[in-house]
Amino acid sequence: MKKLLALVLALVLVCAMSVASAEVVLQLAETHAEGYPTTLADREFARLVEERTEGRVKIEVYSGSQLADGETTAIEKLQSGDIAFTRVSASPVGSYVPSINAIQLPYLYKNADHMWAVLDGEIGQTMLAGIQESGSGLIGLCYYEAGARSFYITQAAYEKANFAEADLTGLKIRMQNNPMMVRMIDLLGGTGVTGIGANEVYSSIQTGVVDGAENNWPTYQNMSDYEAAPVYVLDEHTRVPEILLMSEFVAENILSEEDVAIIKECAKETQEYEKQKWAEKEESAEKIIRESGCNVVELDAETKAKYEAKMAPLYEEFGAAYTDIIEGIKAVGESF
Repeated sequence: MKKLLALVLALVLVCAMSVASAEVVLQLAETHAEGYPTTLADREFARLVEERTEGRVKIEVYSGSQLADGETTAIEKLQSGDIAFTRVSASPVGSYVPSINAIQLPYLYKNADHMWAVLDGEIGQTMLAGIQESGSGLIGLCYYEAGARSFYITQAAYEKANFAEADLTGLKIRMQNNPMMVRMIDLLGGTGVTGIGANEVYSSIQTGVVDGAENNWPTYQNMSDYEAAPVYVLDEHTRVPEILLMSEFVAENILSEEDVAIIKECAKETQEYEKQKWAEKEESAEKIIRESGCNVVELDAETKAKYEAKMAPLYEEFGAAYTDIIEGIKAVGESF
């Protein structure tokens, strides 16, 4: 019924366009706030699309979760055609394209350059195309940088756990809505808590619903989570890219093939733009965090190896079907 209603709305929109003008206005849902690297890239994407389509397609960017409370909700709205675009982490997309879990396994990349060589190469581009091929109703447009994710917790939680031994026993950590990410916490002795949106992390830590969360420098700073959880354990367990998604329903029922092709080209162009904005934001966020007095715990190679060793069951459970992909990623890393 919902798809039928969406189709009716689409037909009404198309009729209105043919009568009134050739302009179509689409919405893009962004959970991050204004000024965040992905939000800046969203707006650059919108600018390019309007310019390249000569005004036929305009994209309105709604930041700060105005259109969807969380990335999972945004994806659902994309599938129904309620919105046209959204920027999400690759993690929830793994529920539709399981092979994407392979590119976000813990301690897989040597550094950011290694990850981007994979994403821009055959492995990453095949997965991006696989989003539409999955029948999920989603189209993958491009990847965005999201840095390395690390744990951040309260001081009491830090004193309770033993991070030097990769032991998070007794800690409740907010995780992304992805089984593999929850399993990672299980293997470290903690409890992964899902269903908490990005805008709810701060209050969830304050009220004791969770002891902390995990994310990159910019999100940790931008969402003010560092005020509620002032201990940042720099283990850099995963590098999970962002993905700019498009609604397949909108692509097939609202837009022409020509404009869909232009949209895809514009999205690809914003990838390098976002990476540059990310580098600038990451540097400034780290500076703010360190100067705020937060306890930034840096782990040496020996300690990180303990975390990696505990992930062996996770690689068997989630990576067994993608051995070739994992080996291919490691092979790319030989030059870094």
